[in-house]
Amino acid sequence: MLIGIPIFEGLTALDAVGPYEVLSRIPDATVIFVATSVGMKRTDQGSLGLYADADVAEVPHCDVILVPGGPGVEEAAQDERLLAWVRAVDKTSVWTTSVCTGALVLGAAGLLRGRRATTHWLSVERLAGLGAVWDASRVVTDGKYMTAAGVSAGIDMALTLAAHLAGETVAQAIQLSIEYDPQPPFQAGNSTDAPPGIVDLVRQVARSTRP
Repeated sequence: MLIGIPIFEGLTALDAVGPYEVLSRIPDATVIFVATSVGMKRTDQGSLGLYADADVAEVPHCDVILVPGGPGVEEAAQDERLLAWVRAVDKTSVWTTSVCTGALVLGAAGLLRGRRATTHWLSVERLAGLGAVWDASRVVTDGKYMTAAGVSAGIDMALTLAAHLAGETVAQAIQLSIEYDPQPPFQAGNSTDAPPGIVDLVRQVARSTRP
């Protein structure tokens, strides 16, 4: 089983690495980081880099594709070579998935029109503008398309995906092996439950950093 994660400059690290930690533990699964050019791609904070081992041209088929998000998605969603690869791989994939604003890449490729999907709460309107039907769930499945909400939801999605691919026993064993047992110190993990002042603060920061 080949799982392809396309990466690009300015991606959010956990969008890719969180699911990688889950999916790489599925028996007989191989995870490969691909890009429109081989080499290091710096994540959104700049201090961490992820390495793309293969050019998209070298990976014409994946059983699973997982597109991460991040500020760099602005350019990624306009990269015609990346979008062409996503469309081509989607034709034969078993699952086509995204984390956070990675859904905007799937949307830009024309794969989410009329489909239920989710993304980071700050990008809901943009997702709808690409033809998707926003679903507020943390992980949304519509046919073979699976999307996760913001950043950390990628781990939840990957465990859900692992259950589909290898069975619940394997998925639960992976969850235990990475000791994924969230117990956050604050009730501020989504825009509905977080204090209004925190929601406003995050909106302000997002506006100030958006290109």
